[in-house]
Amino acid sequence: MIRVENIKRQFGEQQVLKGISTVFEPGKTNLIIGKSGAGKTVLLKILVGLVAPTSGTVWYGDINFTQLNVKQRKAIRSEMGMLFQGSALFDSMSVEENVRFPVDMFTNLTSKEKKMTVDATLERVGLSGANKKYPSEISGGMQKRVGIARAIVLNPKYLFCDEPNSGLDPTTSLLIDELIRELTIEHNMTTVINTHDMNSVMEIGDKINLLYFGELEWTGNCKEVMTSDNEVLNDFIFASPFLQRLRDAALKNGGSV
Repeated sequence: MIRVENIKRQFGEQQVLKGISTVFEPGKTNLIIGKSGAGKTVLLKILVGLVAPTSGTVWYGDINFTQLNVKQRKAIRSEMGMLFQGSALFDSMSVEENVRFPVDMFTNLTSKEKKMTVDATLERVGLSGANKKYPSEISGGMQKRVGIARAIVLNPKYLFCDEPNSGLDPTTSLLIDELIRELTIEHNMTTVINTHDMNSVMEIGDKINLLYFGELEWTGNCKEVMTSDNEVLNDFIFASPFLQRLRDAALKNGGSV
């Protein structure tokens, strides 16, 4: 579990986060949503320690992450997996080498053990046999799966995903969402996803945190989205006529589509 308490972040005169308090729960897909400039990316960077909050605390279990020094944070970071926007694979490395990168960095496994670990992880994300291919030789969806494999190869407690569906077609996006959700449940990970994808919100939003001009405007799940009377949430989620009709149908059916 990750808990943030009254997180504020200011850059010069601009206050980007204005006292965010929420909990990211294990075994669930915890989403951070909001319009551009709402503070989503800054909050995600604070959670992983790339940006320090101006004030407030981030707790990993009973450990105050914000008070740890660089050396002390290394232990927590070794339990993190990160799926970057655009996958951020090393172009000069094969699929296998990309996934093995954190294994080489953080473990003392033998070469045989590393190979077994990488192969098992690639199999889990549906990429058996792609070991020797390079990022330029595979599709965007496959690249995203390689990114997921690299993020989970060390069985992290915490998984952070920055716009995991960026650049993907709707069908592939749904497959990536479902894979992330399955892995979250299987490993009881605390998964935090920064996303603009409304399909992700409606399909895998176990817990949704809506930021609005640096404040936590609304918290709930994908079912509660359909019946919420929060105007900011409704304006953001149901901007398209199709989604508005879907919501109207849900309300007529007592909250179910």
